[in-house]
Amino acid sequence: MKAMIFAAGLGTRLKPLTDDTPKALIPINGKPMLEHIILKLKNAGFNQVVINIHHLGQQIVDFLAANNNFGIQINISDERDYLLDTGGGIKKASCFLQGNEPFLVHNVDIMSDIDLKALYLHHQETNPLATLLVSKRKTSRYLLFNNENKLCGWRNHETGEVKSYYPDFDPAQYTEYAFSGIHVLSPQIFDWMEEWTGKFPIINFYLSICAKSNIQAYPAEGLHLIDVGKPEALAQAEGWVKKTDLIE
Repeated sequence: MKAMIFAAGLGTRLKPLTDDTPKALIPINGKPMLEHIILKLKNAGFNQVVINIHHLGQQIVDFLAANNNFGIQINISDERDYLLDTGGGIKKASCFLQGNEPFLVHNVDIMSDIDLKALYLHHQETNPLATLLVSKRKTSRYLLFNNENKLCGWRNHETGEVKSYYPDFDPAQYTEYAFSGIHVLSPQIFDWMEEWTGKFPIINFYLSICAKSNIQAYPAEGLHLIDVGKPEALAQAEGWVKKTDLIE
């Protein structure tokens, strides 16, 4: 089973912690974020992982080498010359991710209690182009899905901006979910990316193709998820990991 971890972020919101340490190596309860995610993937059965790097990327390379890649196959997708955002990052790593099986993508700064194997198996059984882990978590930006859990649009409640390629789109007619930063993609996704080059966000890509493809929601009831992007969230994640073994 294949997976990709996004570890190339600048970690701007975690400054000054990330001035000399890549975000992926910021510790949570004594272990770097990246180690938590690698072990969660490994325990779920993922044995081929690609990790993208950019800011202070050599530290990540050295960390993996020092830990013998945690006993699984780990490849590096090097974005140190140019940060490609989430969509561009997936496309650059296509040489590791192409094949006959789906692959899971996981942000390094997302801590959750989701059963990754169950998510992956659900995608295999339903076979959409992509399956997005979502929840009713409060945020300002939401993905909009129809009654069949098919992605149809996006809405920013703070600015009022709405995006959809459907004509006469009324966001009030759709269900709002917050995206988790965890998704499973079928390798056919790279066929749809052929005309996309350089740096681009995966959500913009999903929105551009959702009217003519099948991008599905995987709504998780009672999902416990922490976006470890700010110092206060880092402290929250520390407390949660101390109280539970779910991430180990």
